[in-house]
Amino acid sequence: MPTNLTFDVSRRELLIGSASAALIAGLGGWSADAAPPQRDGSVRLTVNGEERTLELDNRTSLLDALREHMHLTGTKKGCDHGQCGACTVMVNGERINSCLTLAVMHDGDEVTTIEGLGTPDDPHAMQAAFVKHDGYQCGYCTPGQICSAVAMLDEIEAGMPSHVTPDLTARPQASEAEIKERMSGNICRCAAYPNILAAITEVEGARA
Repeated sequence: MPTNLTFDVSRRELLIGSASAALIAGLGGWSADAAPPQRDGSVRLTVNGEERTLELDNRTSLLDALREHMHLTGTKKGCDHGQCGACTVMVNGERINSCLTLAVMHDGDEVTTIEGLGTPDDPHAMQAAFVKHDGYQCGYCTPGQICSAVAMLDEIEAGMPSHVTPDLTARPQASEAEIKERMSGNICRCAAYPNILAAITEVEGARA
């Protein structure tokens, strides 16, 4: 048998061949005659107190369902990677980044967006405090900031600790360090952080 075998294959050809092999292996028993996977489904959500049923592609994020299908554009699309917090909403009372979760994962859940917290004539206490303390400049991150702040104070009231809570056996206090840590997932590119902190502190003081 010859022992001096050589292969005249370029790097590009090797990569293409490897990708093709992986694709074929991943398809398994799929055939051209098989029915395509089902991608559409009915999703039931209670959004800001109103029951809604949507027919969605299963790949639709909760953020896109809110903005594109329900036209609730208060929830903003920022980084779309879960890093800025502009898309923060509350699901069953807990804050989440709506860009990182699929709408179909929340069938039957209750969703609260900035539109559901208050109205111009009857704003939520946190909305009023943000206006009073000028807790915004461009305002793009403000809906996510407010939703996060409301849920964050509920977390403290429920006794949930954070990374900076000094005593895990005692109820957390809404200190400056606690608020900053718990709001660190919401980015304000205008740097209105001192005013945001003042607004949250005032609301917490009124609740205490």
